[in-house]
Amino acid sequence: MAYEPSGEDFLSPCLGEADVMRRVLPIPEFASWLRAFLPQISSKRSDAWLQPVVSPDPSDPKLAHLDGLNLSRAWMLEGIAEGLPKGDKRLPTILAAAEEHKRAGLAAVTGKHYEGGHWLGSFAVYLVTGRGIAQK
Repeated sequence: MAYEPSGEDFLSPCLGEADVMRRVLPIPEFASWLRAFLPQISSKRSDAWLQPVVSPDPSDPKLAHLDGLNLSRAWMLEGIAEGLPKGDKRLPTILAAAEEHKRAGLAAVTGKHYEGGHWLGSFAVYLVTGRGIAQK
């Protein structure tokens, strides 16, 4: 995660890998795998982890990707949370990060700039519909 974002990422390679693994591993195995893969996820509620990114220029075709990164991170974080046991102590940290990314990402879905406006909506749909996440 230390290499994210590269400056024009719209997907998180690390969170993407974790989201795939939660889809294929049983819950207890996924919880252990995630602990080894992303040990920096704190179980302390007060710890901020994985802050949303801010696009310095949403009209720039590459920098607009950062708005998509917030949306895809939120969606993948919600999926990762769904793959953990109900009492997992990392859930508050993961869900808080997901909510922060969701707010930042959805705020960027304005259509003001073509560079993000023509595709950010598709990422927002995955997020708000919970695509690939079991409905509770």
